[in-house]
Amino acid sequence: MTEHLSLTLTVPADHPAFPGHFPAQPILPGAALLDYAVLALEGALALTPGALNLVSAKFLAPVGPGSVLALDAAPARAGGWRCTIRDAAGSTVAQCELRFGDPEGAR
Repeated sequence: MTEHLSLTLTVPADHPAFPGHFPAQPILPGAALLDYAVLALEGALALTPGALNLVSAKFLAPVGPGSVLALDAAPARAGGWRCTIRDAAGSTVAQCELRFGDPEGAR
């Protein structure tokens, strides 16, 4: 198993969530940020999209249009991945733990 992954996430300035979240100061919804993390990990690990168990998620700072983020992921218990997402200044914007595969088998 891979011991550590460092990936880059780029948030498009024209992401469809920005006009509704919020017009005067656009912020990427946490669910969309998690989606970017999941897609990046699936690509890096050559996983087929499938069952996913979100063990935990913490959102610490807003993410705006055009943000370039660093995703650092390390193996966690039960085949999961513990992730930290940082902005260009190095500040943590989110943390999460994800498990891929059958959530019933992860218990």
